Amino acid sequence: MIILEGLVMSFWLLLVCVVGMANGPVGLVVFFEQDVKDRVIELGLTTAEKIKKDAILLSFALFIPVLVVVPILVYFVNGARGFWDGFTQMTCIYLIMNLFDRLFIDWYWVSHTKAWEIKGTEDLKPYISKKALIRKWLSTIVVFPMLAAVIAFTFHLFGI
Repeated sequence: MIILEGLVMSFWLLLVCVVGMANGPVGLVVFFEQDVKDRVIELGLTTAEKIKKDAILLSFALFIPVLVVVPILVYFVNGARGFWDGFTQMTCIYLIMNLFDRLFIDWYWVSHTKAWEIKGTEDLKPYISKKALIRKWLSTIVVFPMLAAVIAFTFHLFGI
């Protein structure tokens, strides 16, 4: 069940990206580095206000499922009890989702296809810098397990 839930979260992430890119990759420029955002604004393809608005919408679309749906699945569908059971299940789901993001979306889709290429920013490639890639992998390996620990501890405090 955990693998299926991780795949569902991966599909959700993919769906958010596909919908966000419906009118081209500028719709998801919020995920790009600041130099790309600045260039896109300079080219008149979007505005700083639109990027901020998109960032808020994307935060809701991505973090509500991560912070609400995953714990509900783990504790109320899978029947996890206690800290370790919840922590382990959430960590596995987050790991599956983040590996999908790192390997399929970042490495393949963004880096090896032209789908995310924004005309006028080609000289700023690679869009995911080494520094950003390190941050993303640290998030996958450290931040998401810490998030799972905090959520599992909270459920444990409430006796679930």
